[in-house]
Amino acid sequence: MIIFWIVMAIVILLLITLAISYNGFVKLRNQSDEAFSTMDIYLKKRYDMIPNLVEIVKQYAIHERETLERVVKARSMAMGAQTFEERTQNENVLSGALKSLFAISENYPQLKADGNFLNLQDQLVSLENDISQSRKYYNGVVKVMNNKVEMFPSNLYAMILGFRRYPYFMVDEHERENVQIRF
Repeated sequence: MIIFWIVMAIVILLLITLAISYNGFVKLRNQSDEAFSTMDIYLKKRYDMIPNLVEIVKQYAIHERETLERVVKARSMAMGAQTFEERTQNENVLSGALKSLFAISENYPQLKADGNFLNLQDQLVSLENDISQSRKYYNGVVKVMNNKVEMFPSNLYAMILGFRRYPYFMVDEHERENVQIRF
């Protein structure tokens, strides 16, 4: 009879820890999804601003067609990404294309003085800061989730319950290279 109660106590304890672990995983999954959704909202705002920016630059920088086409193509690729990895890569390409677009403005004083361009540029700079902060938040939440998925004993529950690692939002390799400055 004592063995029965010991076994029952162990089973109940395991069920309680399983329930607690499950709830923890659900909470972290929802936080990760919410963090990605927040980042996605900022990215959508950026997508919506890009056509206006391109139109303003077109008026002044007629000879910069290649750069403008790269920005439009990068925007389309980022919006059409199907997987997280594609999304990360395409977002990095879009960020680089936007940097090129802003570099063009240095060659066109009239463009730099255009109020609409300056307003859009300021909004995009602010938006890029928001995107950067939301990426940091997303990666922080993902770190907690991934730790729980990988650490013992919660990794056993993760395996049983089907919870997996989330991918981090990473910078493209090309953005890690040192900038060459020549005088």
